[in-house]
Amino acid sequence: MNFTNDNISWLDEIADTILPATKTPGAKAAKMGQFIAVMVNDCYDQNDQKIFHEGMSKLDDFSRKTYDNSFVKITQRHCHDLLVKLDNEQKEHMKNKKKEDPSHYFRMMKELTLLGYFTSDISCTQARRDVETPGRYDGCIPYKKGDKAFA
Repeated sequence: MNFTNDNISWLDEIADTILPATKTPGAKAAKMGQFIAVMVNDCYDQNDQKIFHEGMSKLDDFSRKTYDNSFVKITQRHCHDLLVKLDNEQKEHMKNKKKEDPSHYFRMMKELTLLGYFTSDISCTQARRDVETPGRYDGCIPYKKGDKAFA
């Protein structure tokens, strides 16, 4: 199952709703759609790939049913609200699922977004403080509210 350029752009929008730009670049700037596509194709088994692709359709269908438009054409507020509903749904699914049951498609999308973003160059150099090679271990350093985490 291959991803089209439209699929990758769509995944960028999902990821950017999960991790939007603030003072630092968001998930779209880190090209999460492309990262997610590679991870699904290269690391997921066929069953999980199928669940993920079907989930993309389910998410867009849910958007059309709820807001009369595809996900990429609804407002940011509606995008956020829709993903919050799906996040609550996946939490309930994971709480009640048996070991052999598959993961929820939105959980896959969210996990891949977080993994990709927080291991990306943008995250390590702009969203967090980057100390490439620390000189020594400091177990207790001063922290001021709002400081970035270390990469």
